[in-house]
Amino acid sequence: MSIPVDPQQWRVGLVGYGEVGRILAEDLRARGLVVAAYDLKLGTAADAPLRAHAGQHAVVLADSHAALVSQADFVVSAVTASQTVAVAEACAPAVTRDAFFLDFNSASPAAKIKAASFIDAGGARYVEGAVMTAITGYRIRVPLLLGGPSAATLQPLLVAMGFDAKVASADLGVASATKMCRSVMIKGLEAMVIESFTAARAYGVEDQVLASLAETFPGIDWEKQGGYFFQRAIQHGRRRAEEMREAAATVRDAGLEPWSAAGTAERQAWVGELAAAGVFGGIDAGREGWRVAADRVLDAKTTRTRE
Repeated sequence: MSIPVDPQQWRVGLVGYGEVGRILAEDLRARGLVVAAYDLKLGTAADAPLRAHAGQHAVVLADSHAALVSQADFVVSAVTASQTVAVAEACAPAVTRDAFFLDFNSASPAAKIKAASFIDAGGARYVEGAVMTAITGYRIRVPLLLGGPSAATLQPLLVAMGFDAKVASADLGVASATKMCRSVMIKGLEAMVIESFTAARAYGVEDQVLASLAETFPGIDWEKQGGYFFQRAIQHGRRRAEEMREAAATVRDAGLEPWSAAGTAERQAWVGELAAAGVFGGIDAGREGWRVAADRVLDAKTTRTRE
């Protein structure tokens, strides 16, 4: 089966129908493209929101990786970081020959290279993608770095579809290394703020800490930034923890012990577990402030200690 020259005629297959997959589905459907999706949650007790969204936006839901990619000209893998290689391996036997496979996942260079080996062996064209900031604000226009031998071919086609894509390198791993090294900083800042601010709240010195930070970094509204960082971790801590484990692998592969990245993974996972346990139920730290979230953490800690 030949791939249409015009990307507006492509059949898009989304592997992963979480937050990222649904945003891409909405924006691609708004541009008139045919979109199908597959997610491991389909067929489980947690699939109702996915089916409702698909029905609202006329997205076809497939019942397996193979069923999805065998009918797609363009596949986007948007799953959790730990599933990057597994998804590529699952898709490879059925992927359409010469189809583009865009790996949107926040994974290490080594993981991207291994994923590419499966897809390329299946006859499709693997392109690594590194999403360089949160997709929620930018949607399909999120800054995207591409890598791999087929990156330069795919880039103008993605732009025609509405993406803001730039080629980082023809070599695999460069785009993802850029993403992972940035994540050490960005997700690390989140973890440090959560740890620092919560501890400061416990000692009753939060106002002094914020005043000192404002003096050192006068361009940052630490009150607002704290709320934003808490809320991002509350919403995505588990997913961020997976990304940071990939970042730690990236640092380790460079010959360094990833003390900071590994610690960040643990802190993000910790917030994610608290969120899953309902500790933050009913609050939006981005709107109500980080102090509310920190108090919930401290209350939960006290309650568990007493038990």
